[in-house]
Parts: sequence; C-alpha cells; structure tokens
Amino acid sequence: MIVIGIDPGLATVGFGVIRAEKSTITPVSYGCIRTLAGKTAAQRLLEIYTESFALFEKYAPGAVAVERLFFNTNVTNAMGVSEARGVIFLAAQQQGIPVFEYTPLQVKQAITGSGRADKKQMQEMIKRLLNLSEIPKPDDAADGLSIALCHINIMR
Repeated sequence: MIVIGIDPGLATVGFGVIRAEKSTITPVSYGCIRTLAGKTAAQRLLEIYTESFALFEKYAPGAVAVERLFFNTNVTNAMGVSEARGVIFLAAQQQGIPVFEYTPLQVKQAITGSGRADKKQMQEMIKRLLNLSEIPKPDDAADGLSIALCHINIMR
C-alpha cells in the first residue's frame, strides 16, 4: 500500500510518499508544494488543490495522512492552514482516498517513541527508519514523510 503524508500550510505543503509491503517500508518520493505570497488566498488554494490532486492521481495511495491542525495564538496562520487542509481533503475525497488525521504528538510518538522529540530528533529518525543517505530537505518534506510513517506504524 502507498501512503502519502501531508504537512499542510498555505505557503508550503510538505508531502512524503511511502510504500509499505509486508515488513518492508520504502520511501517513494517527497517534496513540497509552494505558493507565492503575492498571490491571493484563492489562487494559492487552487494551486494547492491542483497539485495535491495530481500527486494523489500519480501515486494512487491507499491512504492520505494529514497533520491535524494545532491551534496556536496566530489565528491568521491557523485560518490559512485550515483552508489548505480543506482543499487537500477535497482532492483526496474526489478520488475516493481515505484521509486520516494525526496530531503532532501522535506523529512524534510513532516515530521516536517520545511526544517531546524535537525537530532534529524527528529528522534523524526519519533518515534512519527510511534508510535515507541524508535528512530530507526542506523540513516540510521530512514532516510529510513522518506523517506517512506515523500512519503506517499506527495501522500495523
């Protein structure tokens, strides 16, 4: 089964594509969907939707795992992330792909065994667990891989 992990955002959407077959986990692809700040929110959301739809179409995942929004004091940022999540959910739903949500705490626990792991620890574990030669860049792509791997670990 292929799982796509998504770290949503309005400026940057990190993604990681992982194949899980029996006891073998293989990274397939990772990267980011980036939108320009000079565009309207509607233009940026359309771009995220279009790129997400194409990503789901290309890899035909059995599941999409998305980081659950952690509400903080920056309401403007939270609104943009919520809107991005909405178009990602729509793209997955239109292709009949189930969507699963995980909190940052769940992701950290599934990858490192500790809900208090920092970003560097998470990145090192992703590198090791997926047998990568280097830490995935940018951070958003590493986060996408972490979310996909979290889903795989929880479903097992």
